[in-house]
Amino acid sequence: MAIAAGLILSAVFFILLFLGVPISVSIAAASIVTMLTIFPFDVAIFTSAQKMVTGIDSFSLLAVPFFILSGIIMNNGGIAMRLINFAKLISGRLPGSLAHTNVVGNMLFGSISGSSVAAAAAIGGVMSPL
Repeated sequence: MAIAAGLILSAVFFILLFLGVPISVSIAAASIVTMLTIFPFDVAIFTSAQKMVTGIDSFSLLAVPFFILSGIIMNNGGIAMRLINFAKLISGRLPGSLAHTNVVGNMLFGSISGSSVAAAAAIGGVMSPL
């Protein structure tokens, strides 16, 4: 049974790739075709719904939008620009100082907010015009 599922999955995937279908669509279509040929329809629907819900149920996925929101709030408050100026003071005389300033600013902002996602959201908005 498992060998047949693997063969069906591989065959459908490579046929769709050969036809020029994008990889993401090929993976999804091959998975759906394999699941519908191996399981009955009601079991396949229940299993896919259960896997989608457990895939979304993650604390870190819940925290990412809030970290981005904190980065935007800190950026609007002016903390990001002050950190960039401080990072420019530290690394301003080095060759490639804009890149060094970006790295040092992200490092400082990430240590304050506790999130690299928030640091990238806030410092990226400040560094783009520079």
